[in-house]
Amino acid sequence: MPVANSATSSISGSLPKWQLALAVGAPVALGLGYMYYKNINQGKSKGSDKTNGTATEKQISIDGDSGKHLTKQPETLAAKAERYKNLGNQAFGAKKYEEAISYYNKAIETCPSDQNIELAKNYQNRAAAYEALEKYDAVIDDCTKALELNPKYTKALLRRARVLEKTNQLELALEDVTAACILEKFMSQSTLSMADRVLKELGKQHAQEHMKTRKLIMPSKYFIKAYFSSFKSDPIFSENVVDDQNVNQGLQKVIEAFKEEKYDTMMDLCTEEIEKCTEEQTSEKMKLMLLRGTFYLLLGEHNKAIEDIEAIINNDKASNGVKVNALIKRATMNMQLENPDQCFADFDMATKIDSECGDIYHHRGQVNLLLDKVEEAKNDSEKALKMNPNSGIAFAQKSYMDYRYAAMTRSLSTIDNVMKEFEKAFELFPDCCECYTLFAQMLCDSQSYDKADTYFAKAIEKDPTNANIRVHRGLLQLQWTGNVEKAVEYINKALELDDKCEFGYETLGTIEVQRGNLKKAIELFDTALKLARTSLEFTHIFSLQDAAKAQLKVSERLGSESLFGLPGMA
Repeated sequence: MPVANSATSSISGSLPKWQLALAVGAPVALGLGYMYYKNINQGKSKGSDKTNGTATEKQISIDGDSGKHLTKQPETLAAKAERYKNLGNQAFGAKKYEEAISYYNKAIETCPSDQNIELAKNYQNRAAAYEALEKYDAVIDDCTKALELNPKYTKALLRRARVLEKTNQLELALEDVTAACILEKFMSQSTLSMADRVLKELGKQHAQEHMKTRKLIMPSKYFIKAYFSSFKSDPIFSENVVDDQNVNQGLQKVIEAFKEEKYDTMMDLCTEEIEKCTEEQTSEKMKLMLLRGTFYLLLGEHNKAIEDIEAIINNDKASNGVKVNALIKRATMNMQLENPDQCFADFDMATKIDSECGDIYHHRGQVNLLLDKVEEAKNDSEKALKMNPNSGIAFAQKSYMDYRYAAMTRSLSTIDNVMKEFEKAFELFPDCCECYTLFAQMLCDSQSYDKADTYFAKAIEKDPTNANIRVHRGLLQLQWTGNVEKAVEYINKALELDDKCEFGYETLGTIEVQRGNLKKAIELFDTALKLARTSLEFTHIFSLQDAAKAQLKVSERLGSESLFGLPGMA
């Protein structure tokens, strides 16, 4: 699993990023309206709304000639405009786009200026012909004129959004498709798919820009401790290493600083001691470089992290334990950088060096779960527990992976066995909060919310400084009772415990989107962005923020009642 989530996801019961939005009740795209759509429309299909979006996206307003002009009476301007429009539609249907444009021109010139709706249709139809000819500037101009005449003209919004997307004007495209989703009451799957597609691409672009200028911030002390605790075979901090009286003095100095939680000084301290190392002290030097590289990784300074980690992997004198640990960390970094093939190649290389290291399977299992490779994740968790049978975290993760596999295969008998596994975990590891958080997550999935709340409470009792558990308990309140105030109370308490809890700010921002407090939500997402470290996190948070910004602009354009008038929306 990516390092940014390793201490807060499968280990501590946190949902992966891609599950967060659904847990809150508002997916990446457009808030509670989408949940409303999903609840009332799941499983239904509309003949005019094909999965690939072609039926919706290729529509033009073709209003056929009803025969009302067959009388001998003089033709009015409105009737003449209608006739030209119908002739234009016939030409369009025959793919004679230039001819269609000439008829639409006449329809626009003839149509009375007080007939806004009809005039808007003519502009939109002409835009359709321009789009077929790939004259995108003309499409945008005509759709804009149509929307000036009829601001709630969904076809014009979607056509302009589609062309804006093609020309990489993604922020404007997002505003238009957001407005269309709202006007359609989130009932069109093709429009929702377009919104999600634009949002993801825009989030990715903003993340790439942000990565170049962002200010680096060290994670919270709790996050750092949780991250290091996920490595049971750590070559620097395992008990036999720390208690070794023969440890190099410089390395011992760094270890002491780590134990005193002087995390902000770690990179400078490591650099100072690395420069002192002689050729005979290569083993100590590799450990110092591993520690420095790990902190660069936690900070999100990937280039420097890779430099240290690859120096270890390519050094013949580095111990197997140090190399394996470095490979696991490079694997997670590759996952952050969206290189899954290289990520798994690093895990494979690590197993060739030491196939008995449980840390490899523990972290690879998390990556597999993130990628929905549930069976592979289950197999990895079994191996991790076999290598570390006395680890409560490994036991809890294995039980949770068994549950996910049982849910995927719809095996009720296996789910019953998983319940017994967790009961056994509570007996064997009564003080391991991960046992309670992952069991609570399982109960949430099965909608046993009251029982899940009890186990989140027990997890907090075991680890009262864990901010993420409180965020999840807040999310549970939304799923269970819809109690927004209670959810916010839990999340605010989490932020009091850990003011660097990016997950808390992100979740609170998503809740404020639901409540219609878009400006406040945007500010909260800004704070979350300052604390994020990976491109995946940046992309996700920017997508949430971009969605909020688009909704804010659309609410100003259409009126707030259009945005927040759907059932279930505050």
